[in-house]
Amino acid sequence: MEYSPPPLFKQGASARAKAVICTLLALALLIADSRIHALLLLRQAVGTALYPLQMVALMPRDAANRVVDYFSSLSTVEKENQALRSQQGERAQQLQQAQQLAAENAQLRKLLGVEQRLPVKSVMSEILYDARDQFARKVIMDRGSQHGVATGQPVIDDAGIVGQVTRVFPFTSEVTLLTDKDQAIPVQVLRNGLRSVAYGRGQSGYLDLRFMSSNADIQKGDLLVTSGIDGVYPAGLSVAKVVQVETKSADAFAHIVCEPVAGIDRHTQLLILLVDPNPVARPDDEAAIPNSKADILSKRRLTESTRDKTREAAKESNAEAARKSPQGAGVR
Repeated sequence: MEYSPPPLFKQGASARAKAVICTLLALALLIADSRIHALLLLRQAVGTALYPLQMVALMPRDAANRVVDYFSSLSTVEKENQALRSQQGERAQQLQQAQQLAAENAQLRKLLGVEQRLPVKSVMSEILYDARDQFARKVIMDRGSQHGVATGQPVIDDAGIVGQVTRVFPFTSEVTLLTDKDQAIPVQVLRNGLRSVAYGRGQSGYLDLRFMSSNADIQKGDLLVTSGIDGVYPAGLSVAKVVQVETKSADAFAHIVCEPVAGIDRHTQLLILLVDPNPVARPDDEAAIPNSKADILSKRRLTESTRDKTREAAKESNAEAARKSPQGAGVR
């Protein structure tokens, strides 16, 4: 009895024969493709048909690559963002310093121009700090008696009057600002020459023109300059601008508020004018009209002495005339 395998397990040709056939077929296809390019269209068609399958097969790899790239790029962006923020802070600080230096340079150039135009000598000074008295408007400068600064000298910037030196130390000085409540300055309206005195209003930063009649010729926007009659402030320096004028029929005086034109609260570099704090004394009316008892007695004695000398001179003149006359000769 012969045994034969079922049809499902029939092997057909041997494996060696299959390998030889496949090898020959592969060689034939290679030669045909390389020589006559017969399989070009077939390759393109197969590639087109298999492209969706390739993309589906590559989707897990691409997804993994995207996840890795996302986290790596996120970390890189965070580091770059932190570096850029640090760099931005440094650049902002440098920019602020550059702007501050540019502003100081512009201010110093303006002060230099003012210094060249002034008829008096001046010294450049810088504000060190504010005075300890919080109710006063005073600052401390870095120039003192060793630099020629004296009490009473005016302090200005490129726009106008800032204040006046009130205390002097060897290397520093105290300047009372124009707006201090105890500060006053003689001014003159530039438009019509009307003279007055401006008083500081303290912390408000404004000035008052006090005791001006309600019909005084002062308008809003008028510029006030130094009159120079006090002998301390040079004449013609800008002081303030009128910002408010109130006149009421019931009041005898007008309420006039002025705003300083100088940068009192803005600038740190100022000019101290080295004027003589003790100008030549001017004659007083009391000196011209003596009122004391000593002056009256002295003048009376001088008058009596002059009167006696006049009488003696008159007697001598009469005696000389009598001697020269003929009657005087006969009598002798």
